[in-house]
Amino acid sequence: MAYWFNIDTKQVETDETRSPSSNTMGPYDSYADASRALEHARENTEQWDTEDREWNERGAAPGWDDSDLED
Repeated sequence: MAYWFNIDTKQVETDETRSPSSNTMGPYDSYADASRALEHARENTEQWDTEDREWNERGAAPGWDDSDLED
């Protein structure tokens, strides 16, 4: 069974109780994991921000040219 965290209601939902139009995060394997969705997202964001700062402090990879990227 999948679990979801509804951002609007701050409640954990299952596939059976989840509204198709609800603003949810998931799926998660357990009720406990779903209930920690916002905390987990915050932890991930902090980790990615740290990695971005470290990357920027080292400088871009040699030979990297952003102008080669498509918009």
